[in-house]
Amino acid sequence: MKKAVIIVSFGTAVERARQEEIEAVEHYLRQQVPNCPMISAYTSPTIRKILAKRGTHIPSLEEAMEKLAEQGVQLLYVLPTHLLPGYEYDKIQNSLMDYGHLFEQIVYAQPLMANTQQVQQLAQVLMERIPKKEGEMTVLLGHGSEHQGNLVYPALQGVLHLAGRTDLLVGTVEGYPDFEAVFSVLQREQPKQITLLPLMLVAGTHAIEDMAGEQKDSWKSQLEQAGFAVKAVFQGLGALPEIQQLYADRLQHLIDSEHGI
Repeated sequence: MKKAVIIVSFGTAVERARQEEIEAVEHYLRQQVPNCPMISAYTSPTIRKILAKRGTHIPSLEEAMEKLAEQGVQLLYVLPTHLLPGYEYDKIQNSLMDYGHLFEQIVYAQPLMANTQQVQQLAQVLMERIPKKEGEMTVLLGHGSEHQGNLVYPALQGVLHLAGRTDLLVGTVEGYPDFEAVFSVLQREQPKQITLLPLMLVAGTHAIEDMAGEQKDSWKSQLEQAGFAVKAVFQGLGALPEIQQLYADRLQHLIDSEHGI
């Protein structure tokens, strides 16, 4: 059967983040599986419109599926770069069901943190990447969601805590743990230095504005107002070779799998 891969991301309008994080993952996957054609798709209509105005055309997942079907693809692999099984991932699954008739088979992967083992894998990468230093704490800031998939964030915090890394705190912009939950720990521990890191595929708008923006309600501004020394690092998970390998492992698992829709 003729095969192809769609690498589907939410997307970002921040060009540096798109190149250094999303495209870095895509490039690594193409290197690891060179014999299978791959195309990219973004699920955010807003981001696709912004990029189109700049002359960069990224298809939606539905457009990508129609294009591959027209090319005679029979077996479709779909690899989402999404971190958690939330609303955006639900939309992907719905689209795959709606367009499943175009292919003989569709096989798709779970998000980066979809089960206990995957949360543990991410925790291990983070612990190895961020050395423990006396008097310093790091806040890993995710997007967060009202979706039940938000449970992966407190689960990740639990794994880090049980591993003895009480210097690593997980927070979210739109879910739990929220700012108040993280701030209460920081007030108790009183670290000399706080580092803010995006717990996101890309260090895009949320990292630039919500994490470390100049506005008074950004995490950095609020922590500095409380008297903490704060620095922000603008690097999404997609830039890390270890994370790229986790995605490559998922893609290889898809190719080796016989299950699909």
